Amino acid sequence: MTTTDDAAPDTRDSAWLLLARNPVTLLSALVLIVVAVIAVTATAIAPFGINDVAVPSALRAPSGAHWFGTDELGRDVLSRVLVAIQASMRIALVSVALAAIVGVAVGVLAGFRGGWLDTVLMRVVDVMFAFPVLLLALAVVAILGPGVTTTILAIAIVYTPIFARVARASTLGVRTEPFVQVSRAMGTGDAYILRRHILPNIAGPLIVQTSLSLAFAILSEAALSFLGLGIQPPEPSLGRMIFDSQGFVTMAWWMAVFPGAAIFLIVLAFNLFGDGLRDVLDPKQRTSVEARRRER
Repeated sequence: MTTTDDAAPDTRDSAWLLLARNPVTLLSALVLIVVAVIAVTATAIAPFGINDVAVPSALRAPSGAHWFGTDELGRDVLSRVLVAIQASMRIALVSVALAAIVGVAVGVLAGFRGGWLDTVLMRVVDVMFAFPVLLLALAVVAILGPGVTTTILAIAIVYTPIFARVARASTLGVRTEPFVQVSRAMGTGDAYILRRHILPNIAGPLIVQTSLSLAFAILSEAALSFLGLGIQPPEPSLGRMIFDSQGFVTMAWWMAVFPGAAIFLIVLAFNLFGDGLRDVLDPKQRTSVEARRRER
């Protein structure tokens, strides 16, 4: 029989302790740490230059000299994958950061103020939601032209309404809480309420959304580069490397497999890590996790 004293420690478990007890989340976090290290040190740890052409060594299978093989120009695939991961992560981080800043500002303003301002801002967000994600990104790139800066802006524009929706929904739930009403009754200014009460209490869903958005930003960058609208040659990109491998799939499978595997692992790790964060940062999900642990 479980006593109150035995169950109490489970109830008081911190979010980080619950996160640490999830092996899938820990594994995904480890993968993301490795990806972060690669993103910081890719140029230094790459065994060859990304544009070192060696035609006599073209289409060499993976070996001790070239762990991921070589491409049609004899360039080392491992070096190009490492630098491509660095470029993809840089684009994903900057674009999602821009989307989060603008989207959260719009969402919090709409949810906190309400009224006509909420209606106008949400109608703009609804219009942006009416377009498929990739189609909207393609439209932005088509207008501004291909390139890294354009790719960042396109992805940021695509994911801004998602952050706005999440921030607004969370703000609507928090602004009616008793502690907010008491603060208003005491004459506290809106800026203080937003900083002290609203933003800290909506941080959980926003952190989860950031993790998930980074995964989709990696996919979006790869898709745009695959279509020739993202990172431009000779700079390596995971999507562009997959595109270039199409004519050599039967004779050089490694040209597509390793960039594709990198995209798959990074996106999967971000998604699994986001799910783990949701389990411990969402009160309802956290209660469910704790209940399952107590039952076991």
